[in-house]
Amino acid sequence: MTDIEKTGPADRPRIPPTSSARPEAIKAIPVRHYGRYVSAVIAIAALVAIIYAFSQGKINWGAVPDYFFDDRILKGVSQTLLLTALSMVIGIVGGILLAVMRLSRNPVTSSIAWFYIWFFRGTPVLVQLFVWFNLGLVFEYINLMPIYKDYWSSFMTPLLTALLGLGLNEAAYMAEICRAGLLSVDEGQTEASHALGMSHGKTLRRVVIPQAMRVIVPPTGNEVINMLKTTSLVAAVQFYELFKYAQDIGQGSGAPVEMYFLAAAWYLIMTSVLSIGQFYLERYYARGSSRSLPPTPLQKVRANLLSLGRRKGGMA
Repeated sequence: MTDIEKTGPADRPRIPPTSSARPEAIKAIPVRHYGRYVSAVIAIAALVAIIYAFSQGKINWGAVPDYFFDDRILKGVSQTLLLTALSMVIGIVGGILLAVMRLSRNPVTSSIAWFYIWFFRGTPVLVQLFVWFNLGLVFEYINLMPIYKDYWSSFMTPLLTALLGLGLNEAAYMAEICRAGLLSVDEGQTEASHALGMSHGKTLRRVVIPQAMRVIVPPTGNEVINMLKTTSLVAAVQFYELFKYAQDIGQGSGAPVEMYFLAAAWYLIMTSVLSIGQFYLERYYARGSSRSLPPTPLQKVRANLLSLGRRKGGMA
């Protein structure tokens, strides 16, 4: 009986059973991105040129650390944070009310909310601040019947002007953010809640708003950071916060530019802290929508250190 030899395709060379040949390793040649090298060199050269230009300028850098923890600067920081918090409270509460009014089936309330948003988003914040501050030229008194009556100039203090100008303007932006968040929740959630006998207000509080927070929180965090920087505009209406104190110190000490740098450094510190808080808040509300939460900065550092340790161990 003869053995039948089985062969593969004609174009495949036969390898003897005793052969220990292995496929040749593929040599990967990385693609060279020359554009990245050129752009990196240009960016570094521009940075060096800027640093050199500032080093040659007549700037008294010693004045920055001398006044960095000055009592007036620290008071300005606290006033800036207080004004930011109060204005955002007004903006968030007003924004939620306006968003609910905007989504209402009542044409009157919906039209009022639309007009408010249109007006306050369409005019600059600085103009609104000057309008509130100078309304005393139009109204001599503010008369709330038996509750309150006084001269408008005494009533409209710089703090109240700042709160009205910033808070009411922010409410218009928060209204659109809240409306987008409420619309992101599926209508079936509301229908199911009503089928269980929940009222419209209870459905909004317990079902719709908690789910909408995932969409509302990220832009709200951006608005808080933006509000912190926008508070510098209230110096125009004589409210003393960080920028106004730095401006006065600069004029008195003869180092106005240095004090502007100092104020910018404090703004960077505060916005950095708020950015970290925003990250963890977004991470908290992402628990129900993401399978794996984004790593925290500490987790990223730990992972990079571990991977670096494995590489060294493997090379050794």
